[in-house]
Amino acid sequence: MRTASIAAAISLVSWALCSEQRLLSDARSDSSVRFGASIGSSKGNPPAYRDALLELHKALIDIESISGNENAVGDFLAGYLSDRGYTVDLQAVASSKGRPDRPERFNILAWHGRGRHSPRVVVSSHIDVVPPHIPYGIEDGPVDESTMIRGRGSVDAKGSVAAMVLALDELLHRDKAIRDEDVMLLFVVGEEVGGEGMRTFSDSLARMDQPPSFGAVIFGEPTENKLACGHKGGLFCEMTAKGVPGHSGYPWLGKSANELMVRALAKILDADLGSSELFGNTTFNIGRFDGGVAGNVIPEHALVKMAARVAVGPEKTGSNLVRSKIEAILNDVDPDAFHLDCTHGYGSVECSCDVAGIPTPPCPRGGGENVLTVLSGFDTIVVNYGTDIPNLAGDHRRYLYGPGNILVAHGARENLTVGDLETAVEGYKKLILHALKE
Repeated sequence: MRTASIAAAISLVSWALCSEQRLLSDARSDSSVRFGASIGSSKGNPPAYRDALLELHKALIDIESISGNENAVGDFLAGYLSDRGYTVDLQAVASSKGRPDRPERFNILAWHGRGRHSPRVVVSSHIDVVPPHIPYGIEDGPVDESTMIRGRGSVDAKGSVAAMVLALDELLHRDKAIRDEDVMLLFVVGEEVGGEGMRTFSDSLARMDQPPSFGAVIFGEPTENKLACGHKGGLFCEMTAKGVPGHSGYPWLGKSANELMVRALAKILDADLGSSELFGNTTFNIGRFDGGVAGNVIPEHALVKMAARVAVGPEKTGSNLVRSKIEAILNDVDPDAFHLDCTHGYGSVECSCDVAGIPTPPCPRGGGENVLTVLSGFDTIVVNYGTDIPNLAGDHRRYLYGPGNILVAHGARENLTVGDLETAVEGYKKLILHALKE
C-alpha cells in the first residue's frame, strides 16, 4: 500500500471536514415532515459527492427489489458501475434458471478498471429488501445534513450500498489513495431470506484451485454509523405438536396439541437459553402459532414458527446449545408429542471493532474542534439482528458498519438523514484504508 497516498488522502479528508463544520439545523418534529419526488437544491457547504450520493440512493430505492425479485435493481447497479469504469461480473445464484449470460438471480462482483483482480479488501452489502415496497421520499426544501429520506431499503441496506460505491469512488479518484486491484465490490441477493446470495459466493471460492486471499471484508448493515463488535447468532425452527382430537366437552378423552404447545412455550420463555457478557441473553420469538380447527374441537395439531437470537458461541455450533435446551423442554412436557425441525442456525458472531483510528492533522484555527475525534476512531455497538457474515467462509477480518438505525428498518417509516449517508461515506473510506494497512 502506498503510505504517502494514504497520508495525502487523510489530509484531504481532514481539511474537508474542518471546512464543513457548522451547526446542524434544529430537529423538526415528525409531523412537519413532507416528502416530495425530487432531491431539490442543497444549502450550506456540502461535500462534493452529495448530489451523486443522493441520486444513487434514490435510484436504488425507486426500484422495487423484494427478496426473489432483485433483477431490476441488479441490472441498474451493474450498468451504473460499468459506466463508471468497473469490470462487472454477474454471478448466478443457486436457483437461477435464466440464460448463462443473464441469470435469473445474480450477485454483482465489480473491480475498478478493465481486469479481474485478487482484492485485498471486499466491500459488501445486499440489494434485496423486505416487503412491502415503499416509494422513495425526501423532505421538502433545500437539502442539508438533517434532511430526512424515507423508503424501503433507505436504511436496510441501500443506504450502505450507495455509501460504499461513493466511498470507493472517492478513494480511487479524488483522494487517489488506493489502486484498482485493492478493493472489490460485492452486492448480493437473498440476505433477508436465508443468505443464498452470499453462500453462493462463498461456495464459488471453495471450488477454486487458488481462491483469492483477501484480508478483510467490510459488511454494510444499519449500525448507526458505529462499528459493530458483533451480532447475535440465530436459530430458526418449526415446532409441531400432535394430540388426539375429540369433543371439547370431554377434554380428558383427547389430548390438546394447543395445550401442549402453550405449556412448552411458557417453559421455553422462562428458561435460560444461554447468555454471554458481550451479547447478553438469548431471546426467543414466537413468530407464528397455528392450531386446531374449531373452538369446540380438541386440537390434534399445533404449529409454531420461532426464531431465537443466540447470545452464545462458538459461531459454528453455538445454536446447538440453544436447540438442545429447547428439545429438553419439549421432552419434559411430552416426550412423544413434539417434533422440532430447524432450517439453520449459528452462534454469536464476533467482528473486528478495534479500529484505533488513523492519525489526522489538527484543524487550522477556526476549524471544528471535533474533527480529530471523528477521524481517530469509531463508536462501537453490538446488534441483535443477523447478517451475511456467517455465510462467508474464510479467515478474513470482518467489519460491520453502515448508516441508519435498525429500529426503523423493516418498518413502515424506514428513514435516515442525508447526514447519515455522508457520515457513512467517510466511515467506509476510513475502514477501507484501515483494512488495507493491516
